[in-house]
Amino acid sequence: MALLGTPGSEESPSNNPNPTGPTDIVSRRSLRAEREKQGASGAVATTPAAKKSAVAAAATRPATGAVATRPVPTKKKVKGGVINVAVMTLAAGLIATMAIPAYAFNPAGADDAQFKTSAIDGMKKAQPQSVAVPQTVAAAAVSRDARSATSQSQLDAQKAAEEAAKAAEVARQQAAVSLANYATSYSGPSVSDFLANPPYPSFSLPQVFSVAQQYIGTPYVFGGSTPAGFDCSGYVMFVYAQFGINLPHSVSGQAAMGKRISIADAQPGDLVIMPGHDGFYAGNGNIMDAPDTGRSISIRPIWTSDYYIVRLGI
Repeated sequence: MALLGTPGSEESPSNNPNPTGPTDIVSRRSLRAEREKQGASGAVATTPAAKKSAVAAAATRPATGAVATRPVPTKKKVKGGVINVAVMTLAAGLIATMAIPAYAFNPAGADDAQFKTSAIDGMKKAQPQSVAVPQTVAAAAVSRDARSATSQSQLDAQKAAEEAAKAAEVARQQAAVSLANYATSYSGPSVSDFLANPPYPSFSLPQVFSVAQQYIGTPYVFGGSTPAGFDCSGYVMFVYAQFGINLPHSVSGQAAMGKRISIADAQPGDLVIMPGHDGFYAGNGNIMDAPDTGRSISIRPIWTSDYYIVRLGI
């Protein structure tokens, strides 16, 4: 039996009428099996049949156009290829990123607001900024609410004022009672009766003073104008009405009815005018008047320098 590929053999290429027949094709499976045998034995196949098969496969592959087999890539080669692709992709991305601002920048629109330097940035770059505080600026004054306590003297004054108000109210009530009693206790002629028919038609200051003395001891009654009770101006009004002189029932009104004279020229019967009070001049610096509630008409020294003299009937 002749070996495959030897002269005179039926399998020889020279005797084979179809050089591209299936006998010349070395399959991928046979090569892998041969390689595994070589790896297992650790030696390269040197048999004439193996050599002849390898040579025939290499010679017939390009000529026949059969499918060429590729060697199976190893893991190291695959890993290296993946790394190369990743590095190239990363490099391309970095280049594109750096190129974007250059493509986006438009020199024709460089004067637009979004590319301009703002006024504040220009000031910061031009010169250092500083704030000057004038010396006239003073620190804000801080005030605190003051606390004060009521002193003992203030408490005493407040208490005295309250007591005075109570006393005034009591006096007013007493005056009202006196006035009511006085209205029913006197039945003689009134001021209007005297003015209609004066008992002393001829006027003289001594006569005025003499008539006024007749009422010494009459009690003080607020608003009184009869011998049942007088107040200061009611007393003067009642006496002068007997001489036909009509006076108002008030201090200021009676002062306006006469003529002011000097104190040195004053005579008994003239009027002594004080703030809120009046009476008859009694000579030697004295006054005859209806003083206040609880007292009666009397003659007493003038206790103040704040007064002046008015004469009626001239």
